[in-house]
Amino acid sequence: MTDDDLDPVIHAQSRLRVVATLAAMPRGDRVSFPKLQRLLDMTAGNLSTHVRKLEEAEYVVVTKTHEGRTPATYLELTSTGRHAFERYSRRLTDLLKGAQS
Repeated sequence: MTDDDLDPVIHAQSRLRVVATLAAMPRGDRVSFPKLQRLLDMTAGNLSTHVRKLEEAEYVVVTKTHEGRTPATYLELTSTGRHAFERYSRRLTDLLKGAQS
C-alpha cells in the first residue's frame, strides 16, 4: 500500500464506522461490544467479523473479561489504529479536495 492509497482494512464501510466511532472516544477509553453493536445497529456476527479484521491489523484491541459471572467484551482503538485512521482521513480529504478542482 502506498501513501496515495486508502487503507483497505479501514475502507470497508462497516469497519470505517467501527474505527470512526472508536476514534471519537478519548485515547484509552473503551466500549463494550453490545454498546458498539447498538450504536452501529449491526448484528453481533457482522460486527464480530469486522472487529476480527481490525484486530488482525492491530487497529483494535479486544479485552474479554467477566463482570461477576457474566462475560464482557470491550473494544479499544490502538495507537496504531488511531494513526491509521488519521492517515486514512487525511488521504480521503485530499482525494475529495482534488475532485473539487
